[in-house]
Amino acid sequence: MEFGIWNLEFGIWNLGFGIWNLEFGTWNLVLGIWNFLQLMSKRIIGTYTEGNPGPLLICIGGIHGNEPAGIQALERVFQLIDEEPEKNPQFEFFGTLVGLRGNIAALNKKERYITKDLNRQWTPQNLQRIKNTPTDQLDAEDREMKELHDCIQKCIDRHPPTKLILMDLHTTTAHGGIFSIATDERESQVIATELKAPVVRGLLDGIDGTTLHYFNTKNIGIDTVAVCFESGQHDELDSIDNAVAAIINCLRSVGCVAPHNIENKHDERLIKYSANLPKITDLVYCHDIHEGDNFVMQPGYDNFQFIKKDELLAHDKNGEIRSKEDALILMPLYQKQGNDGFFLIKKVEDF
Repeated sequence: MEFGIWNLEFGIWNLGFGIWNLEFGTWNLVLGIWNFLQLMSKRIIGTYTEGNPGPLLICIGGIHGNEPAGIQALERVFQLIDEEPEKNPQFEFFGTLVGLRGNIAALNKKERYITKDLNRQWTPQNLQRIKNTPTDQLDAEDREMKELHDCIQKCIDRHPPTKLILMDLHTTTAHGGIFSIATDERESQVIATELKAPVVRGLLDGIDGTTLHYFNTKNIGIDTVAVCFESGQHDELDSIDNAVAAIINCLRSVGCVAPHNIENKHDERLIKYSANLPKITDLVYCHDIHEGDNFVMQPGYDNFQFIKKDELLAHDKNGEIRSKEDALILMPLYQKQGNDGFFLIKKVEDF
């Protein structure tokens, strides 16, 4: 009889322990969901939709932590769109606009990156490695990439689109003009052209692992196109306004907003800042920087500045770096972090 009572008490104790384990597991699940929602709230700048079918336009600002203009532009765009239905009762929005912060850790430190350039990591192989690695074993940019990718996938699941368009917003260390970068896909080049800024072709051949390399139909599994917009110099207030104009023009280009609902001032602004710049250029050279090169750019160069063959452009541990041909210079490096010293481009004469 005593043995039976002992077994009964032991069974009740096990039941209580099991219930406690269930409650603990539920608490862990709730905590995990809460942590994810916290991450999403830090990552997402804004979302706008009226429930009409259409494309999903995802704009990323600050994938480099010292380039906050894209984030500030997106904040302004969401404010403008929220106000638009009151100002214009005929306003209609098709699909969904989502704005995301890129490298949050680097943004908090106002540095290009923490351990490595986040916009050189976007390859299917690298993403698979990150997915298979415990979070506590990932470096800062690996974690940012995992969270950013997961967030984009959640946006796709929540707002199933007719097409995904990814717009990556950047600024440069140098002054001297705005421009857009397209992939080899025709639709990307059409969108880039309709942003009313010079289009640089072939730039993706000089670098690897950018968002424009990764976000395509093959990797994402749905109809996908990507484009990049460089809105000016890091610290110029005009860079924010230029990015606002480009985002709004992109909304028109991809069909989220009807053309008659877009003010001409956005076109006019971008055309003004593109004045006297070539409409289309092709990459002819990219100067790679490796660790220990001690690369130092000559001061005073602006984007799209003409340079002559044999002109002194920079120095590194091996001595002088001179131009091998007449060209236009793009994105000369005037910051400590970065893997690209400068790019050389040439005007496409047919345009």
